[in-house]
Amino acid sequence: MSPVLDMTIDELFDQFDKLRVLIIGDVMLDSYVWGHVERISPEAPVPVVTVDRRELRLGGAGNVLLNVQALGAEAIICSVIGTDEPGDRLIGQLNERKLNCDGLIRSNDRITTIKERIIASSQQVVRVDTETDRYITSEERNQLIAKAKELIPTCHVIIFEDYDKGVLSKEAIAEITDFANEQGVPTVVDPKKRNFLSYQNTTLFKPNLKELREGLKLEFDVDNAEEFQAAVEELKDRLNVKGALITLSERGVFIDFNGEKRQLPAHIRKIADVSGAGDTVISIAACCVALKQSASIIAGLSNLGGGLVCESVGVVPIDKAQLKEEAKESL
Repeated sequence: MSPVLDMTIDELFDQFDKLRVLIIGDVMLDSYVWGHVERISPEAPVPVVTVDRRELRLGGAGNVLLNVQALGAEAIICSVIGTDEPGDRLIGQLNERKLNCDGLIRSNDRITTIKERIIASSQQVVRVDTETDRYITSEERNQLIAKAKELIPTCHVIIFEDYDKGVLSKEAIAEITDFANEQGVPTVVDPKKRNFLSYQNTTLFKPNLKELREGLKLEFDVDNAEEFQAAVEELKDRLNVKGALITLSERGVFIDFNGEKRQLPAHIRKIADVSGAGDTVISIAACCVALKQSASIIAGLSNLGGGLVCESVGVVPIDKAQLKEEAKESL
């Protein structure tokens, strides 16, 4: 994959609009109950939350869909959810946002993941998770692989969005990746612990610092360049990936891709909420990989976008116009 180095920021952002991005992984529903507390329950020493409003949002891989869509690309979900009422509501959220559901499979044997947050006076009181993390059945896995293979030839890049909820397994990852490589479609990975070392032969692997340490079972000093880069090299060797993009929180990002190594510091910002920043980073990185951009552009634009969404409260997709404006100033 030879990089294209002569594209301007304007041209790059225009090209985002022509992309089809397949997101494979765990999609879920986020439910928010906003209210206020005026008394303690007489039944138990807990606050009584009087509900002011309720809100549903797309969670898990759903936030990656929204970020890809916000960049202008077509985002296509490939996942397995239940035939239950939360599954109906999740599909309602996808349809409401005009997201492509061609790869969505519904299972009678599986519940849809829903994370319910009770928030009183801006303070989260409790979170209730209704979910399973068992792997999908072999029949469902075959359906998922078949859907992916049907969609991959029409797509420009694949994002594996793994939340360890059981949609992605070693077998599915291997078969989908092999097929994508045959088709010349790059694969970008946002991993979790269970399948960390299963993403063999992918294009760009994007763990955060904690995931890198836990996935490799390796301790190293991130501030020691030699130690840290040796860990990244070990990651690349063990997975046989073309590149790695490591998010380092307040230290910025590090990329090793196409023979180029760069560490970029985090932009100084007024941080309101870091939730969802990783989803923004993987979305931007994948679109840049699809357009064969250099490591510097992939890391620089992803780092910029990840910082931008941290200025907003809650999980929000990237603002393309704002990202473009800042990219022109800083890249």
